Amino acid sequence: MTLKVAILGIGNMGRNHLRILSMLKNVEVTNIFDFNEAELKKLSEQYQVPYTTNADEAISGTDAVVIVTPTSTHFEYFKLCAGKVKNVFIEKPLAETLEEALEIKALAEKHDMYVQCGFIERFNPVVVELQRVLKNDEVINADFSRTNRLSSRITDVDVVLDLMIHDIDLALYLNGPVKSVLAYGKKENNLVAFASALIQHENGALSRVLASRMTEKKQRKIQVTTDKSYVDAELLRKELIVHKQSTVTQEAGQPYVVSSLEQQIEVKPQEALLVEHQAFIAACNGEVSTNLPTIESGVESLRISELILEQINNA
Repeated sequence: MTLKVAILGIGNMGRNHLRILSMLKNVEVTNIFDFNEAELKKLSEQYQVPYTTNADEAISGTDAVVIVTPTSTHFEYFKLCAGKVKNVFIEKPLAETLEEALEIKALAEKHDMYVQCGFIERFNPVVVELQRVLKNDEVINADFSRTNRLSSRITDVDVVLDLMIHDIDLALYLNGPVKSVLAYGKKENNLVAFASALIQHENGALSRVLASRMTEKKQRKIQVTTDKSYVDAELLRKELIVHKQSTVTQEAGQPYVVSSLEQQIEVKPQEALLVEHQAFIAACNGEVSTNLPTIESGVESLRISELILEQINNA
């Protein structure tokens, strides 16, 4: 069965979603929507898909809608879909505020809709392997760092909702529900541009999350201390290295010697956005995997984000 999908928003991310969805078998992009008609015409010709500047027209007769519009409009476009479309993919963050996210959740439950939030890092092959490595370990602490000076081009959301929210979701995904949050940060042009948070999880694990638009070096990495190992995960370079202390020996009258083992885990090359959409399409067809970022993931990550922003703004 061919799944009919409409895309709302054809900015940078919207164009990427269109590229991927146009590649998938059993998927028909029935319409692309935006207010930039010149760009719509260009993409319509490139991908041979219809376009419209009317959102109601775009979602009419579709099985699924992908919302890739500015964050401030997510709630508006979701309300347009509620009761008309059964499956919706919303780029992160789910909404501009927790209040709107909770209303989205209520509408989705009322109309029995499947909603997936665009936490693409869950589909990063490094994160997939990292989760497997940590499966039998007790996580003591996980450090998440995400910095990108170029991200300052985004002017409608602060660094917490732009960058940090990815790692807040990963912290919840890997370490579970949150017990407490302590955060601080710095503003630039009246938006939080640097943020750091210490998250204590209900299972006793800690997550330290840092996001910055003020740092010149672009990086995305996770470093995890467990009861058995130390794990380096480079999300940009697609590298995963596990460090283990294998033996400690000491001969009489000599210093002790630590022999450690460094293991590089194979990370299979794959495009996260492609895997993300394959999972979304499968879910639209009733095959919902347990590791998908559902509407609950979107709500909880936004709740933690608002706690972090509240502490930074009130400091």
